[in-house]
Amino acid sequence: MPQHSSPNRDLLVQSAAERCTTDYERGESISVQGDAADSVFFIHEGRVKVTVTSEQGKVAVVGILTEGQFFGEGSLHGQAVRTATSTALCCCRITSISKAATLSAIRDQPAFSKLFLDHLLSRNGRIEEDVIDQLFNSSEKRLARLLLLLANYGKENSPPIVPITISQETLAEMIGTTRSRVSYFMNKFRKLGLIDYNGTIQVRQSLLNAVLHEKPEIRF
Repeated sequence: MPQHSSPNRDLLVQSAAERCTTDYERGESISVQGDAADSVFFIHEGRVKVTVTSEQGKVAVVGILTEGQFFGEGSLHGQAVRTATSTALCCCRITSISKAATLSAIRDQPAFSKLFLDHLLSRNGRIEEDVIDQLFNSSEKRLARLLLLLANYGKENSPPIVPITISQETLAEMIGTTRSRVSYFMNKFRKLGLIDYNGTIQVRQSLLNAVLHEKPEIRF
């Protein structure tokens, strides 16, 4: 994976002495549910899938995280063990920062503190939007919104629109429906020219326009 610097990476270098940056291949576990929660992670490159496994062995996808985001912050407020498993969805570069170093940086480094607070506020807003999405929108519109989020449409600072590599099973788990329904909607979106779908998913601007109509379902 190529080495390059970024403002966030430089900030972590300045603010956290107890850190370790590691490259992960697709499918590798970054942290595992039940492990000791003694650090916070920051994503420099790539995407991370977060899953939770119930006592009965059922696995649920609870989030897809991307570069510039933290995860594992539960360790900062008394969480003794990881409550979720994080897995690389593609080649990733992740920095692990010890709990002590993170708390020290939040306390003593205003720039780092702002970066972390911005992350928490953004995460909280996303959770609220997800709850509203589940309560009021059809599974078709939930899928459309998820695809737009994964492709970076509507995100702050206008990041580049990216292709999506993710299974229909994972999409179904994230929006609370079946794989067959996701397959049906994906084929519908493709036929209508809203996405290109051939191994990877290319989301078009027209899908965003359809969602912005604010209808209970995407109707054409």
